[in-house]
Amino acid sequence: QVQLVESGGGLVQAGGSLRLSCAASGRTFSSYAMGWFRQAPGKEREFVAGISWSGGSTSYTASVKGRFTISRDNAKNTVLLQMMSLKPEDTAVYYCAGARGSFIESTSYFYDYWGQGTQVTVSS
Repeated sequence: QVQLVESGGGLVQAGGSLRLSCAASGRTFSSYAMGWFRQAPGKEREFVAGISWSGGSTSYTASVKGRFTISRDNAKNTVLLQMMSLKPEDTAVYYCAGARGSFIESTSYFYDYWGQGTQVTVSS
């Protein structure tokens, strides 16, 4: 019904940057909030950033505020995560997720659609 495909992960040195992209299809993209989550080995999946249906509201977990920026382009059915000043503790698999509704959610329970994940590794 809904397909999400991430790209842009990779290996980067501490202090560097990466830009993750998520392409969505299968529903009216602009009607739903989107989010990025990450999961490190042995850890729970963690909310990273979210954006409302219109892009007018964003939310970030405290550890990435000022470094990461989420954005969306509804005409292109894409959501982006620009990651700056990366730290080794940012290393994780990053997942794009589509919410059930139009407003930002910060827990995985409110997201029905998930991408396959893309690995981000930050070396010191």
